[in-house]
Amino acid sequence: MRLLALLAFVAIFAGAVYLWALPLEVATVYAVASLACFALYASDKAAAKAGRWRTPEYQLLFAGLACGWPGAIVAQTLMSHKSSKRSFKSRFWVTVMLNVAAFIYLSSPISPLRQG
Repeated sequence: MRLLALLAFVAIFAGAVYLWALPLEVATVYAVASLACFALYASDKAAAKAGRWRTPEYQLLFAGLACGWPGAIVAQTLMSHKSSKRSFKSRFWVTVMLNVAAFIYLSSPISPLRQG
């Protein structure tokens, strides 16, 4: 499911670049947000192992929603972090769907950002 989501987004992104002339700089936004989200997950995983203060789940979810979800998927896969808690997983996938839906809308020719 995780790899499929990443591959599907790459295809959607490539389609937006090709069909709607989406600037490639948008990829930089996703890359930077993904790196930051990955670091946040890694920090939370280290805190969990050490018994220290944890990053609240809403912050992890927001980081994913704010274009960092590809990095979150990589972190969940590589570190097995937040990958088995059912309530978190369901909320995480909702944020992924919301981000992808917003990406498609804001990238499309009908978006107010693309008018003018």
